[in-house]
Amino acid sequence: MPFSHRAIIAFASHLRFGASPKAPAMALACAALSLAPAAWAGDRILATSGVSQVEGAAGGGLVPWAVVGGLGSSNQMGASAYATHIRTQGGYNLNIQGAAVGVNDTVEVSMARWSFKFSDTVPGETARMNVLGAKWRITGNALYDQDTWWPQISVGLQYKVNEDFGVVPQLLGALRNADTDLYISATKVWLGAVWGHNLLVNATLRATRANQFGLLGFGGDRSDSHSLMPEVSMAVLLRDDLAVGAEFRAKPDKLSAFREENAYDAFVAWFPTRHVSLTAAWLELGNIANKPGQRSLYLSAQLAY
Repeated sequence: MPFSHRAIIAFASHLRFGASPKAPAMALACAALSLAPAAWAGDRILATSGVSQVEGAAGGGLVPWAVVGGLGSSNQMGASAYATHIRTQGGYNLNIQGAAVGVNDTVEVSMARWSFKFSDTVPGETARMNVLGAKWRITGNALYDQDTWWPQISVGLQYKVNEDFGVVPQLLGALRNADTDLYISATKVWLGAVWGHNLLVNATLRATRANQFGLLGFGGDRSDSHSLMPEVSMAVLLRDDLAVGAEFRAKPDKLSAFREENAYDAFVAWFPTRHVSLTAAWLELGNIANKPGQRSLYLSAQLAY
């Protein structure tokens, strides 16, 4: 446990004192992997801790869940590291790397690093964004039984910094390069609920003013206030190691330069071992900058302990 405290403090120091852009993600990834031995005894049911959400939190691909990252149960540490690739039919290319540390199945700290290439919309330009997340489980239990029917409920935040605000976001009318999303999530797993298969349902409410998740800055000429946006995930475990599901994420529309649309996905997550997950999804993103109807294959790999 003393090591875990030092790792988190070192991670925070990287963010505070301006290390190189990749240093925070690398610091947390190293801390996560170093914590692995403490969580080997994690007793969670396979797949119920989710995968790594695009902003680094434990959840689905698009939506954070109330569960805490890693495989550690109460009085254990857990950790995960992941990489995600998205390439839309319009040529936009997004790569994400990140890591998370879970403490006693109650607190989660996460970090993600985004790199988004604008394709021929702005040739040669890249938007880079760092996301620092924190999540706190406040009540309930994700697994259903007669004594714990109440869902697991967690509150979280995701602090986002767009490093290339002046390249595209500011020109489109975005007002700020950094902002914080706040959210509350409720997650429940019903064992054997769908023809003998486990069912997971999650609902999240997010307060945000991010344009395209923050890749195009925050706030805009249409509005600079936070908007409450619903997000939903549902998954069925066809086998102990295989989950299929779908997600919906509403997004605010702050810029008059283009109409931002909601995001959807349908996914398959495979857990070949307890510590490895591979996720593939078909992702509908709607308008991105000047390209309407953007769709993508989403691929993500996670290592968890």
